[in-house]
Amino acid sequence: MVGLPFHPAFMGLVSSSKEFHWMTSVFFGMIFCKIVYELTGLLSNLCFKGYTKLSNTEKVEWNNRGFSTFHAIIVAVASLYLLLVSDLFDEDSHDESIINRASTLSDTILGISIGYFLSDLAMILWNFPALGGLEYVLHHGLSMFSIFLSLISGQGQVYILMVLFSESTTPFVNLRWHLDVAGLKSSNLYICNGIALFFGWLVARILLFIFFFYHMIIHFDEVKKIFPLGFYSLLIVPPVLAMMNAFWFWKIAKGLIKTLSKARHSQ
Repeated sequence: MVGLPFHPAFMGLVSSSKEFHWMTSVFFGMIFCKIVYELTGLLSNLCFKGYTKLSNTEKVEWNNRGFSTFHAIIVAVASLYLLLVSDLFDEDSHDESIINRASTLSDTILGISIGYFLSDLAMILWNFPALGGLEYVLHHGLSMFSIFLSLISGQGQVYILMVLFSESTTPFVNLRWHLDVAGLKSSNLYICNGIALFFGWLVARILLFIFFFYHMIIHFDEVKKIFPLGFYSLLIVPPVLAMMNAFWFWKIAKGLIKTLSKARHSQ
């Protein structure tokens, strides 16, 4: 790290209590994933007869998607609260730049998310490519990098939380996979979930990213004050994620059209 213009937070100028809080949040995120992973398997075995018929690889992915769904719900609700309900990022309620605003809750959510992405990435790599290909490795790597920079610097959390809210589409993605594996691909629930996924993705991963970039442009004088590594990562990572979201949205749209077409012909 020699010669790089890091923000003072990188140089150890943070309180030990903050460091402990960050580490505790990350550790809690990892433990949370392990607990939900085990509970998903236990409850699925008791409540879903088809679970025992799944292959070992399918059971691993089934349980993995369980803690993925729980993480998505938690961070989406917390992000929505911090962005819209609380006054943390209300432009008229604080004198401090919106770029430098953070709270104990926002730090906690970012730490938990790092724990989740670490856990999920470890499972993806251990079972590669059964749980996802290189695009998932790239997505998780970029997400962890951005969240880590924002957490330890206390800068740009408003943008990290916007991106974390896009995780609200994950439960629909996971439910689609569960229904497919359970042999319910032709059910009304599968179709309704596909429609919800399409519109949810449109709002949370396409339109929200457009607002994300608009917000960056109108606050660019403040954005430029972010420490150099954070500033350049903010210029590079979100566009990459936006392109990935657009590509996946195209695949979701194609899948929905195919599903609706089959449902219409079967009537």
